[in-house]
Amino acid sequence: MRIGSEQLPRHLQGRLASLYTVCGDELLAIEAADQIRARARDSGHAERQVVAIDPHFDWSQLLHRANSLSLFGERRIMDVRIPSGKPGTQGGAAIEAYCRSLPPDTVTLVTLPRMDKPGMATRWFQALDHAGVVVQAFPVERARLPEWIGRRLQAQGQDAAPETLRFLADRVEGNLLAAHQELQKLALLHPAGMLSFEQVKDAVLDVARYDAYQLSNALVAGDVVRYARVLEGLRGEGTALPLIVGVLAGQIRALLAVRRGRDAGRPLAQLMNQARIWGSQQKLVEEAVGRLGTKQLIRALRQAARIDRIGKGVAAGDAWDELLQLGVRLARGTARGAPPGGR
Repeated sequence: MRIGSEQLPRHLQGRLASLYTVCGDELLAIEAADQIRARARDSGHAERQVVAIDPHFDWSQLLHRANSLSLFGERRIMDVRIPSGKPGTQGGAAIEAYCRSLPPDTVTLVTLPRMDKPGMATRWFQALDHAGVVVQAFPVERARLPEWIGRRLQAQGQDAAPETLRFLADRVEGNLLAAHQELQKLALLHPAGMLSFEQVKDAVLDVARYDAYQLSNALVAGDVVRYARVLEGLRGEGTALPLIVGVLAGQIRALLAVRRGRDAGRPLAQLMNQARIWGSQQKLVEEAVGRLGTKQLIRALRQAARIDRIGKGVAAGDAWDELLQLGVRLARGTARGAPPGGR
């Protein structure tokens, strides 16, 4: 059984499962695990055993601890933490064995980082899935971030205007843990009620954590303002140019493959799967290939290759300025004057 972290509070109002697996965004996963521990304690699971998995962990200890009696004969929580998300062959076998024979009077909590599709297809993860409840802490999408911040403020008795929430979202983009810390700071600095823009602006640091994939997403979404802001953030953080160019070029190649396939009459769903585009990205990509033509995308790939040469010192020019021009042209669907959607 799989549920999102936002569904967990309602789930915990019912009967506790014997096994929970929590994975996903750092802050949301931490909060989900805390909720499960608190519910287990309230239901009488007073003893807690923490099993921290590192590269040298003896996996036979997992089954040994599971089969040993509680020190005081009490119900307990087995808190198994796998920060790498990769238990290896021996660990995977131990997890499968554990799931086949869950210890009595025990709530087992397994915490993992965000898992990709191949990781969730492994036998050991499937064993966890089938034996208990998997809680997926999905990251908050950029468009939903102001609303998420607003709900957090309301929970601590404060509120802010929509433009202030958007400002906060810009400052903490990609870093929910930092967002949580900044909201706690606002609770300490100001009383309950409406917060002014100036109060928030003076209190909140710029803790945005940018990466090249956010830049790529802004390009696909056609969000010129965000593209420019993320690019400037990457430059300020000293992100390597080859990484940025590689991510953007890969995204452009995916767009080109989908555009060519669509022009050839192939099913869009099939094209998306082949390009490894899933979830909310599919709608953005569909809109992008509707406004960008094949020739535009080919020119964009050539420009990316030129930027790569500039970064390596074998061509003249300003690589960061070229990156900005590349993003603006594609985001607006006007590559070197070509009409939007032109072939």
